[in-house]
Order: sequence, then structure tokens, then C-alpha cells
Amino acid sequence: MHSPSPLEGGSVTLDNCAREPIHIPGSVQPHGALIALDLRGRVTHASANVADLLGFVPVFGQALAATDLDGQQDVHDLIRQVLDEAPQEQMAPLSQEAELNGRSFDVVVHVSGDLVICEFELRDGDANEVASFAQKAYRSLDVLKRQRTELRLLESAVQAVRAMTGFDRVMAYRFRHDDSGDVVAESVREDLDPYVGRRYPASDIPAQARRLYTINTLRLIADIGYIPVPLLADTAHDEPLDLSHSVLRSVSPVHIEYLSNMGVGASMSVSIVVAGKLWGMIACHHMSPRRVPYSIRMAADVMAQLLASSVQTINAQARAAEVAHAAWLRSEITTPVAQGEDPLTVLQGHAAPLRAALGADALVLSLDGKVRTHGIEGEADLAWAHALPTWLGTQAMPVVHVQEGEHLPRDDDGTPPPYCGVLALRYDTLQQGWVVALRREQIETIRWGGKPDKEIAHGPLGPRLTPRGSFDEWRETVRGTAVPWNDTQLEIASQLLDGLSRANTDRVMELDRLRSQLWAVLGHDLRNPLQSLSIAANVLDQGVQAGRMSSVIKNSAGRMQRLLRDVLDISRLQNGLGLAMNVEDLDLVALVLQLIEETTVGYPDMQVTHQLPPSLTVPADAGRVSQLISNLLSNGRHHGDGVVHVVLREDDGHAVLEISNRALPIPEDEVPHLFNPFKRQSLGKAGNRTGMGLGLYIAAQIAQSHQGSIAYRYRADEGMVMFDVRMPLKHPEP
Repeated sequence: MHSPSPLEGGSVTLDNCAREPIHIPGSVQPHGALIALDLRGRVTHASANVADLLGFVPVFGQALAATDLDGQQDVHDLIRQVLDEAPQEQMAPLSQEAELNGRSFDVVVHVSGDLVICEFELRDGDANEVASFAQKAYRSLDVLKRQRTELRLLESAVQAVRAMTGFDRVMAYRFRHDDSGDVVAESVREDLDPYVGRRYPASDIPAQARRLYTINTLRLIADIGYIPVPLLADTAHDEPLDLSHSVLRSVSPVHIEYLSNMGVGASMSVSIVVAGKLWGMIACHHMSPRRVPYSIRMAADVMAQLLASSVQTINAQARAAEVAHAAWLRSEITTPVAQGEDPLTVLQGHAAPLRAALGADALVLSLDGKVRTHGIEGEADLAWAHALPTWLGTQAMPVVHVQEGEHLPRDDDGTPPPYCGVLALRYDTLQQGWVVALRREQIETIRWGGKPDKEIAHGPLGPRLTPRGSFDEWRETVRGTAVPWNDTQLEIASQLLDGLSRANTDRVMELDRLRSQLWAVLGHDLRNPLQSLSIAANVLDQGVQAGRMSSVIKNSAGRMQRLLRDVLDISRLQNGLGLAMNVEDLDLVALVLQLIEETTVGYPDMQVTHQLPPSLTVPADAGRVSQLISNLLSNGRHHGDGVVHVVLREDDGHAVLEISNRALPIPEDEVPHLFNPFKRQSLGKAGNRTGMGLGLYIAAQIAQSHQGSIAYRYRADEGMVMFDVRMPLKHPEP
């Protein structure tokens, strides 16, 4: 009986075109014959051309006779070997050459479920030609091994396969994330239109074909115009014969029409499978029918496997380098955060390498209402970026991943967002801490190999989706999307989120502990001046030592005022309010001289030297700058030998104030945290046992509020600890 096909009694319609079961077509190509046996060696299926090609008629339900296959014992032995081993393991196909019925064949035997399929493929070419191809294959493999990039691998592969097989055109496809494929390398006959650089839609290779390309990596259509040979079956085997691994499997009529529309007479494809996925393909076209010996095809298949292995190695090496660098960067970010440093400051300090690791065009960093950007210019873009964390706060997930601009917030006037790709990582839920990688719109002109849309047509197979009739280049501009993040970048982002979230949790817990300790120190520090005030009041009540008590009261009140001012400042800064500022033109020279005089009067045992210009004016808040300088002078008094040096000069549009004192260098492990609040190193320090460790932090915030900076350095040749404050001489542009 005729072996059934799932499409019998119907057609490849619009409903089933994409679901056509191409692995069970019920027919084979006519350049060979097929016989299927059960595991006892009995014939279950045979192609209708066995008698014509092999010269005998197999009997269903019976084993092959010794005289069948011209009585050639080596062919019978090959089949018996597969029959004997089939039940024990899944084995690769076995093959050999044979002369049968006066013609040359490649005999290929493989296991398919509980059947053994024997295929007899007509063989073209003499032994010398095959040997020549084998030598070319060997040389080509050596060339491939020396390539170090994907493109060079594919360029070498297409040249080698064309030399081995003689096809008119050999192309290397590289599939994208959406399964569309780009022709990235090509070797083509000079008079043919090149296809390199064109893209072919994912619909050109339906899902079921993609699966077959993965499990059976080589397929040959020797003659596009062939007439399929039906498979006949024993009455006891009415299930379609699975030809997934067959070399003679008949192909979909829609695919035949597709190739015919391209003007192709013969086709061969070799899959490049990386990590179990169809990564790419070597596609071969000939303008007329062409048969390629099985041994040469296997050499091409081995080449594709080497190609896949090389691609996997190249990708693995690149991925390992990316992941290792990202691990180093993650440590550089999370370690200081876990030790109490401000996450925004740390992230901003590493913005450039972080942006590179995430493959981003720009970054948005936010925490507790404060927003920092990197790589964003223009008022409109900056305004959109500053509003983005508010929109992200409405999202439930800790990772927000968007690749299309239509899903992102727009301006009030409906202006499309300046970025289309967003990969946002929320590391602090309560304070809305976000690391946001942005990608701009990818405005891409795609060179399609023909218009990718399929059309409905009525033909011999009924109404269906027809393949493209023209493969002339068809261009399409794609907008509104960003290049998607790849798996490695997403893994790096996930690990960064995990590490940063943990570090931030540690930071918050440590800050809470240090705050508790701070309030204890503050309570202790306030008791001393309050006690002094109480004693002074009692003495005044007795009417004695009025002048001395007046000085005690002033000093105690001033100390309490400074303590409370620092606490109020830290409260404003920690709550994101910033420092209250009243900026006016300020002569720094006059202010420095005034503060030096006040300090030396208050502490007669302290000596302050100075080197100042006649005048130097900056836009600043006089009270805040006084607070900054006083903190640094006090720092020098507490930690030095009693002598403080002050230098004020102009440098590159900035006023530079240097305050130094002779002392041992600050320990290296403390330097990164000098300007952090709530430092455990500052509490109870020998040089200033009542200090709370807020002075340098507030000084740094004052400098930053004036668009300036403060930095520590040590001059070993003089044994000097130095703090440099830089402030712009002009008002910053709005």
C-alpha cells in the first residue's frame, strides 16, 4: 500500500502552511531509493523506484534475500551491523560506496525509532574527483582553524565549501535574535547578482524546518524540478515514515516554489548549530541540477561542526572577558557602598565603565529623588531622563526591560522619547534607587532579499501563503526600536543588581547603627556645655568672676550652636533637601583673614601662617564658606602639631584654597571614606574625642553646592596633610 502523508486529501492551506509536517512527507527525491526494515530485518517500507534503481522487488513483511542488492555481502553486512546495534544505542549513520544494478551508489543506513532506514543514493563523479575534493576539504579545515573572528571564519567557509562542491553560489547566514538571517559572507559566480548584506525574514524558515535543520544538519535537493517518488508501506505499518534524518527526504512544495522563484536548480544547506540552537547556515545554490557525493557532503558537514566549535570558543572567550571585567567593576562599586559610601556618588564615579559593561548609550542614576545622568545632552533629553525614575517607580518589577519606544513615557506634548531601549535595575525599593541603562533608537535600513511579506494565492496546492516571487533587493527603514541587550549583558545586569542591592542593604544597616552611636555622642557632647552653663549661672548668682563666666557662657553656647548646626545640616542632606544657600560675590581673602584671626584669638596656642593674594572674588554663600574653612582649620588644629598653613591662589578659572598641617598620613583604608558621614573611624578618635565625623562630609557638600570640590593629599617630602578646595571664579551657567 501507499505510505500515507498527513497532507493527503487536503492541501498546504493558509491554516496549515506553517504547520506542515515536513519530516513525514510520504515521498523521497528520485535520485535514490529507500528501503525501511523493522528490527528483525523485515521490509516495512520501500520507495516506488526500488526495482528501477536496484533491480529487485522487496517483499513486505520478509527479510531481504541474500540475492537482493546484487548479492553483495558487504552491503548486507552494513545493514546487519546497524540492525544489531540499533536496540542498544542511538548511533550515527553508517555509509559505504557500492556498485548495484550496474550503477554507483552511496549506501547510507540509519536508525529511525524502531526502524532501520537504508538509502541508496546515485553517485556522480569518479574516484579521482572525490579524492581531489577530499584534499581541498583537508586544506580548508586547516585554514578554518587559524581564523579568530566570526566573519573571517564564515568568509573562509564559503570559499572552501564552494571549492569542494562546485556550487554557483555559497552563502553564510548569521541568524539574529528574531530568527531573521543576514547573508554575511558569500562566494558567487561572477555573472550572478551578489546577495551579501541582504536579510531574509524568519518566516523563510518555519519553526518545523528550523527544528529539522538542527537535528539533521545537512540537506541536499539535487534537482528542484524533481517529481517526488512515493513511499509504499506494508499493510501492518500505516503510520507515516519519519524521514527526519533521511538524505533523500522529499521537501515541501512551498520550499521548491521558493527556490524556483530564485532561479535555483539545486540546493544544499549545512547547519551551524551552536549550543543546540541554529546559529547560522551555509546555503549553496546551483543554477542547474547538481548531485554532490555523500562523502563530500559529510566533509562539508564536518567543516560546519568545526565552524560551530570555533564560533562557540570565540563567543565563550569574549563572554568570559566581559563577565570578568564586569565582576571587577561590580566589586569596585559594591565594596565602597557596603562600607557606607553614597551609592549615587560611587555609581557616578564609575559611570563610564558601567555604561560600557551594559552596552548603553547613556545612564540615569537615581536615589531618594536625586538624579544623576551620564552621556545625556540637551535640555529636552535631560528633562525626560530626570522624569524617568518617577515612571519607573510605578512599575512592579525590580528589572524593567523595554526595547520599543512606544512603551516608554512621552512628554506632555506627545514627543516620542529620546531613547527606545531601557534596562532599569531597582536596587533600593524604599528610596527608589535605580541604575538605568539607555539605548537610542536604532534607525536601520534593512536590505531585504525581496519584500518579506507573503501573499495569498490560489494554485495547484489550493489557497496558501506563497513565497516571494522576486528576490530583488527591497529596502525597509525600521524605527522606534533599540538594539536588544544580549544574554551576556543581561547576566551582567542581573549580577550587578544582586550585588548592589546586598551592598545597599548593608550600607543602610551600618548607617542606622552609626546614627544610633552618633546620637549617643551628641547627647554626651551637649551635656558638657550645658553643665558649663549651669555652673556659670550659679557662679553669676553669687556675683563673682563675671568676666570669666561670660567667656565660658559664650564658648559653651557657641559649641552647642555648632553641634546643632551640624546636626541640622546632616538632616537636610540625608533627606535630600540640600544646604540652604545665599550666593553673592564674596572676597575670599577678606573672609580667610577674618577666620584666621578668630581662630588664633580663640586658641592662642595655635599658629596659622598664610599666603594670600590681594583679593580673590568668587560667587559664594559667605556663611557656608566660613563653615567649610572653619571645619578645615579645626581639623588641622586637632590632628596636627599646632601649626596650620593656608594658601589661596587662582588656577584655571578657579580659586584654590590649600589648608595643611604637619602630621602622619591618613591610613589608606580610611581615605576612601574621608568625606562620608557617620564614619566609625571618627567616633572617639584620639585627636578629637568629642568629634562626630561630620565636619569633612559637610565641608565636601558645601564645596559641591558651589560647583566646586575638595580633595585630600599627602606630601611625604614635607610630612604634610593637605586639603585642597576648588571653587569657580564665575557663576555657573544655568
